[in-house]
Amino acid sequence: MSAKRKADLRVRRVYDEPSPEDGFRVLVDRLWPRGLSKDKAKVDLWAKALAPSDALRKDAHSDEGFPENEKSWTRFVKRYDKELETADADRKAAVEEIRERLKTGPVTLLYGLKNETRNHAVLLRDWLRSAV
Repeated sequence: MSAKRKADLRVRRVYDEPSPEDGFRVLVDRLWPRGLSKDKAKVDLWAKALAPSDALRKDAHSDEGFPENEKSWTRFVKRYDKELETADADRKAAVEEIRERLKTGPVTLLYGLKNETRNHAVLLRDWLRSAV
């Protein structure tokens, strides 16, 4: 991926006010964010296939202090990376959609977790930068 395309792949919290600079907005959570209407979220694509599996999500959130707890975060990172490497048709389609959208402008990955540095969208962005 070119440096410009990498720079155009962004991460934001879905609860933040949408911005014209976001470009194509992709929700990468498996569950719809609580208390947020679809109209207010301004989501262009809901890519559930790129979210952590239900089992991984439930396991991670059952850990005390996730994602701040270093041990539980490290375990989550390894398991999520393994899931991303498992290519299924839905995941391939979502990656291809993002790849195509990056050709025409920015793409913003949206997540609901409060932690801005330790969340699956940041991991996904880094994985996509190496994959697309």
